[in-house]
Amino acid sequence: MTATDSGLEPLDPAYVADVLSRPPFIQIPGVCNVRDLGSYPTASPDVVTKAGYAYRSAELSSITEEGGYLSLFDICKLIPIQGARKMISLGIFTVFDLRSDPEMMKYSSPIPTIEGVEIVPTPVFKSEDYSPEKLAKRFELYATGTTEAFMILYSQILEHGGPAFGAILRHVRDKPNSPFIFHCTAGKDRTGIIAAILLKLAGVDNHFISQDYSLTRVGREPDREKVLGRLLKEPLFAANSEAAMRMLTSRYETMRAFFNLLEEKYGGVETYVKTYAELTDEDLKTIRSNLVVSTKSRI
Repeated sequence: MTATDSGLEPLDPAYVADVLSRPPFIQIPGVCNVRDLGSYPTASPDVVTKAGYAYRSAELSSITEEGGYLSLFDICKLIPIQGARKMISLGIFTVFDLRSDPEMMKYSSPIPTIEGVEIVPTPVFKSEDYSPEKLAKRFELYATGTTEAFMILYSQILEHGGPAFGAILRHVRDKPNSPFIFHCTAGKDRTGIIAAILLKLAGVDNHFISQDYSLTRVGREPDREKVLGRLLKEPLFAANSEAAMRMLTSRYETMRAFFNLLEEKYGGVETYVKTYAELTDEDLKTIRSNLVVSTKSRI
C-alpha cells in the first residue's frame, strides 16, 4: 500500500498474495483476514505478545466450503477437511463470535458446527439494534468514511460491547494455554476494537496496534466482491459503490483517533474494561501476564 492509497480501489493480487503469505497473517481455508496477535513488542524490554494464542478474523461461516467433509467415528459426525483441520492444528478450540442473530440471518452466514470446537456467541449489539432505522443510521455514518463518523460508531461499539469483550478477556485470564479466535463479519470494527484492547492491555505501542488495524485493508481483499455484493443490496449503497467501499476502510489514522477517544471519553483502556467489562485490577494484572512472553526464555 502507498501513502496515497484511498482504500477504495482493488489491490494488486500479487501484492495481496505476498502479504497474506507472511506473518501476522495465518491461512485457514474458507476464512478471510486471519492473523495472529503474537510477537508484537511491548513497553517492557524483551517482552512480546504471546504467539499462537490470540487470533482475529472475519466470519467463519464459509470454513465448511473448503475441501468437502471428513467423517469422524460415524456418519453423523462431520467436520470440514481443510479449514477446521487447520484451525484445530493451531490448537484453536474456542471461537468468540461477535455478530448478532439478525446480522447472521441477513447475510445467510450462520455459525458453523465444528466438532471439538466451542463457538461462544458474544454479540456486541442486541437484536433490537438491527432495526431498519438503527441500521440505516449506522450505514449513513459508515458511508461518509470520515474519522469523525467512525468515532461515533466506535463509541457505540464500546458502549454496547462490554459484556462481549469481558467474555474474551476472562478467557485470557482463566485459560492462558488455550488459544482462541474472535471475529465479527469482516473482522474490522468490532474485531479491531477488542484486538486493540487486548494489545493495549499487553503494553503494545499505539503505533503497532494501528498498523495491525490497517492490515485489514489487505486481509479483506479475497472477500472484496462478496462483501460488496452484500452491501450493494442495501438501498443506501445500491447506486453508490464508493460509499460502500468507504464503509470498509481501515486506515491507520482511524485507530490512532480511537485511542484518543478511549482516553478522553472512557479514561483509558484499563478504566474502560473495569467499568464496562466489570474486571478488577487483579484481573488485569493476570490478563496482562497471560498475553505476553519473555524473548529471553526462547534462547
